[in-house]
Amino acid sequence: MSHFTTMKTNFQNLSYLEKALIKLEIKHKQKNSDVDSNIRNLVIPQLNGYDIEFGWNGNEYELIVDISFWEQKCPVESFIDKIAQQYASEVIIGESQKFGFQPVKYSLNHDGSNVVILERWNEKG
Repeated sequence: MSHFTTMKTNFQNLSYLEKALIKLEIKHKQKNSDVDSNIRNLVIPQLNGYDIEFGWNGNEYELIVDISFWEQKCPVESFIDKIAQQYASEVIIGESQKFGFQPVKYSLNHDGSNVVILERWNEKG
């Protein structure tokens, strides 16, 4: 018997969420929402056939998963935390680029925190 669980997230931008998964080397694919074919969801395939999905609920991409069939290397809470941390970095970089900033350094510290250094040149001599 399957017991699907949905977990709220703060992931509101599909592009940034997908970039975070790519940086974390989490294989995924896009698929049309079952509710609205104009909405794209992200699916993380698992070998057991019980895939993990980030589905749009109208406000955010929530995690939809059957916990009893979880096959990732870390617990679901750690999995979400890693994605959330990378997602935040992608948002910071993406939104700052709209104001002319460019990332010049990105590093992961031993404590798991990320450092992003951005720069912008003042064009008014």
